[in-house]
Amino acid sequence: MAYIEPAPIKDKENPLESMMERFNIAAEKLGLSDEVYNVLKNPAKQVIVSLPITMDNGKIQVFEGIRVIHSNILGPAKGGIRFAPDVHLDEVRALAAWMTWKCAVVDIPYGGGKGGVRCNPREMSKGEIERLMRAYTMAMIDVFGPDKDIPAPDMGTGPREMAWLMDEYSKAHGMTVPAVVTGKPLVLGGSLGRTEATGRGVMVSALSAMQKLKINPFQATCAVQGFGNVGSWAAQLLEERGLKITAISDHTGAFYNEKGINIEEAIKHKEANNGTLEGFKGGDLMENPGDLLTLDVDVLVPAALEDVITAANADKIKAKLIVEGANGPTSAKADAIINDKGIMAVPDILANAGGVTVSYFEWVQNRLGYKWTADRVNRRSDRIMKDAFEHVYQASQKYDVPMRIAAYIVAIDKVAKTYTFRGGF
Repeated sequence: MAYIEPAPIKDKENPLESMMERFNIAAEKLGLSDEVYNVLKNPAKQVIVSLPITMDNGKIQVFEGIRVIHSNILGPAKGGIRFAPDVHLDEVRALAAWMTWKCAVVDIPYGGGKGGVRCNPREMSKGEIERLMRAYTMAMIDVFGPDKDIPAPDMGTGPREMAWLMDEYSKAHGMTVPAVVTGKPLVLGGSLGRTEATGRGVMVSALSAMQKLKINPFQATCAVQGFGNVGSWAAQLLEERGLKITAISDHTGAFYNEKGINIEEAIKHKEANNGTLEGFKGGDLMENPGDLLTLDVDVLVPAALEDVITAANADKIKAKLIVEGANGPTSAKADAIINDKGIMAVPDILANAGGVTVSYFEWVQNRLGYKWTADRVNRRSDRIMKDAFEHVYQASQKYDVPMRIAAYIVAIDKVAKTYTFRGGF
């Protein structure tokens, strides 16, 4: 049976409950009032729609589409759209809330949103996916908007789908509206630096944490779980800065090389092999891909899916530093184990916020009608990520809490103060 990354975990935690456990701890540390607590824990808007689509065989299939706006206190909602077979409301609600905290942590003027359609894009034709995206856009036409809710790509979607969304929204409004969505192709107003932005943010977060832990990058080893956009860019950028990447993986398997994997070769292999690492010769195929998480390395970058580090395997982790490239890769029940082991974990809402930061830059450029150079995008993104890491680190010292709770404290405090200054609703 083929390995699907991440390995299935029994009794997988509800992502919304995991998010709320961290939220509750941070809220208690801040002494949040009941009024603000109840506003922030509940999504501002939840929309569920049915999408009848004519399939290539002529039959009509009905898909369920979801869009959740968790908060618009700081500004318009921001968040991706995922096309996946296991999309469900609790997951989308959790991811929308994570987006609120992520935007607040890096201090950009967005609230959190998230959307999804329950489908399997791998089993659909290009035409079917296009019709589905256009139908979803029309169903959400009153939700989306450059000043209301700005979608972006997520699992199962990319620049192509965002182009269709922009086109459908623009046709409905009788004018081209590039700022309604981010993650677009460059020719349609996409930003330079967007493709590598999330992986670059992981790299900046990792180096900032290594400086605090006094880990020399040129003597450090690293394992990266997941070799999609985030994992491959994070691996490449970390390798360029001196780290030895000893293990990488995707849904076809995990590969280990004690002397270091050549990431450029791995990326070339992936691009020539239908986007997978299957058959890669630059490392030994690991018998159990899950063992990548427990390798004896300095830095571990989980960049696949949520809940891969759990109470079942957290005590076996040997890394000194975990930098979360994926959303929710560590379950709430694993937090205490990791903290007791003295491992610093740079949480997802900080480590992978480089993507939304450059999405914000794309939105700004669209509204200005002016494109920035890649150097300007990277320079500004790096500065935002470094500043955000420092703010979270200082909060962890002040409140004597792990980095994850510190990130929630920074984020919740910003949103709560903004709510108070606005005078409530």
